[in-house]
Amino acid sequence: MTQNAQTTESTDLPEGPTVSVEWLAANLDRVVVVDASAMDHRGADTGIPGARRFDLDGEMSADSALPHTMLPAGDFAQRLGRLGIGQDSVVVAYDRAGMFSSARAWWMLRATGVSTPYVLDGGLPAWVAAGHPEAPLDLDPEPVAAPDVRITDGAFIDDADVAARLQDTEQAVVDVRSAERFAGTAPEPRPGLRGGHMPGAVNVPFSELAPGGFLLDPQRLRDRLADAVGDRQRLTFSCGSGITACVGALAAVVAGRKQVSVYDGSWADWGRADHDPDERPVVTGA
Repeated sequence: MTQNAQTTESTDLPEGPTVSVEWLAANLDRVVVVDASAMDHRGADTGIPGARRFDLDGEMSADSALPHTMLPAGDFAQRLGRLGIGQDSVVVAYDRAGMFSSARAWWMLRATGVSTPYVLDGGLPAWVAAGHPEAPLDLDPEPVAAPDVRITDGAFIDDADVAARLQDTEQAVVDVRSAERFAGTAPEPRPGLRGGHMPGAVNVPFSELAPGGFLLDPQRLRDRLADAVGDRQRLTFSCGSGITACVGALAAVVAGRKQVSVYDGSWADWGRADHDPDERPVVTGA
């Protein structure tokens, strides 16, 4: 089987949505592996053998004033086809940080009904630590027919949706930035943004959900989310630009939450200094 048309029988697949290094090493020739490293971790031309670059800082995000926003369905379909990802591909996403941006690729695929996507638990550091080699990325994969992409309603939401959800006591907005950025005591890495958080949002740093790049087990995730949001079932995740918010979405899915959204744009949108502070208010402190 070539690595362009990788599919497996559903009975062969792990329940997911994460897979271990051991599973990937044993199934490397049966899946499409994508390097979804982003931001400071992007750019290397080597990684897991045969991996294709899922460039979240480039063509795999929309051409928008806001970084890392979701592509229109048609554009996403065409770019997946060029990466050799078809409707029934089995895709494993990893990143060079462990678990930072790989969940964004997983969420995009999951939200559009394309392929069977997974995240590599521990990412490239775990692969290397287990003694597996790095090799050049496949920068010119054989294309396949573009899959049928339909973006699930509510998978990605905007600032107006978030503003409404902040007023709904049955919903929770979870900000996965660091506690210092949430409180406004640490500067934002992007210029032109206010410090602090949305009134009513709760803080669960993504690093607490995936310490060392490994996702917590399901029960610990259920406990951590319950501590933060109580019994509210509809969760919206936000971060700096929609990347690590997807680690929160991944954690919520593993914890058994069914109604999960990602705020596309996240703080790069809400925190803009040119926003009307009455319409998009910001508060500081824990």
